[in-house]
Amino acid sequence: MGFVPQLRAGTDSEAMNPAARKVQRIYLTLTLGNTLAASFIWGINTLFLLDAGLSNLEAFAANAFFTAGMVLFEVPTGVVADGWGRRVSFLLGTATLAVSTLLYYLLWQLSAAFWAWAVVSVLLGLGFTFFSGAVEAWLVDALHFSGYDGALETVLGRGQMISGTAMLIGSVAGGAIAQATDLGVPFLLRVGVLLAMFGVALWLMHDVGFTPEHSARPLQATRAVLAASIENGLKNPPVRYVMLAAPFTAGVGIYVFYALQPFLLELFGDRGAYGIAGLAAAIVAGAEVLGGWLAPRFRRLVRKRTTVLILSGAVSAVILVALGFTREFWVALVLLAVWALVAEVGTPVGQAYLNDMIDSRQRATVLSFASLTGSSGGVVVQPLLGRAADVYGYSASLAVSGVIQLAAVPFLYASRRQRAAADEAHGR
Repeated sequence: MGFVPQLRAGTDSEAMNPAARKVQRIYLTLTLGNTLAASFIWGINTLFLLDAGLSNLEAFAANAFFTAGMVLFEVPTGVVADGWGRRVSFLLGTATLAVSTLLYYLLWQLSAAFWAWAVVSVLLGLGFTFFSGAVEAWLVDALHFSGYDGALETVLGRGQMISGTAMLIGSVAGGAIAQATDLGVPFLLRVGVLLAMFGVALWLMHDVGFTPEHSARPLQATRAVLAASIENGLKNPPVRYVMLAAPFTAGVGIYVFYALQPFLLELFGDRGAYGIAGLAAAIVAGAEVLGGWLAPRFRRLVRKRTTVLILSGAVSAVILVALGFTREFWVALVLLAVWALVAEVGTPVGQAYLNDMIDSRQRATVLSFASLTGSSGGVVVQPLLGRAADVYGYSASLAVSGVIQLAAVPFLYASRRQRAAADEAHGR
């Protein structure tokens, strides 16, 4: 398999030429707009589903159908990104997500049956799969083409900081707007911003450093790219073990993020305080900003990237167990902030680790395949933990989620033992 040329040592200011700066600006603009649009509902999504008449089991089952949609469509949309272009994939994602979000709003208005929520949740998953892998692949190839000579963690960390800032603004605004109006208005705001981002991407985003390979036979292309992604992914031991860890970390992460909304309202003592639910997402967003800033700095303190990943996975799991035994609202907020920060420090490092082991021709598809493995965990974990919340309460479900996440650590250690060059790489 081919590898991305390794970043050599050097400061980011020396490496970031004008062309690379332009690529970075476009990437950060797309990240800002998309995350802002998405995050309007992140602080109140579970409350929105419960308000529509769904039980905890049904609400998290709806989320599971969302992740099932991601599992189902990750590879086909990866083929779109690698075969038709990352720009085309991004545009399709904004359009699909805008339409499916509007349908979600209509289901809430109609107090629709669960099956309708399941169908539209799958469409939401489809929308997000057009983004997963495509934007990151576009960035890495465009930076390589522009002659960028710095660390991937630096740019990816900045992207995470911008994403966290947008999430902070969007989640707080979404919670405040929901409390001032109703739970449906943030969904309409998301639709409006997504339509605006369609225009921005149409204007700014162009595939550079990558030539799409169009195919007149999409099913044959899907099989070929899937085979290549398996060859470069599951059959590549250090990548395979990271993928096998993903169902535990990603599956738990999705559940915890949405379960924190009703959990904090329960501790706070006012189930109508939607601003508090937005606060949970805002804390995660702030941790994302700080984690993106800390990631490249923490990375320089250790020799291997997997050290960061193992510590991040283990410590955040322990914090979740502690959070499950917490009965004080303010203590829960502190533990939430620490959990999110520890988890977010590992995100850019993990992204850089995978990207340095993937060939450019299958980058979007392999990254999408990696996302697929994480989403598959969410399909199973969310309804199980949602049912645990129905029977034993949110606290118990959070403690159980921490135990489940610990199962990822042995796989990350197995990846470390493969001694991949990317594990010690500091530059391209």
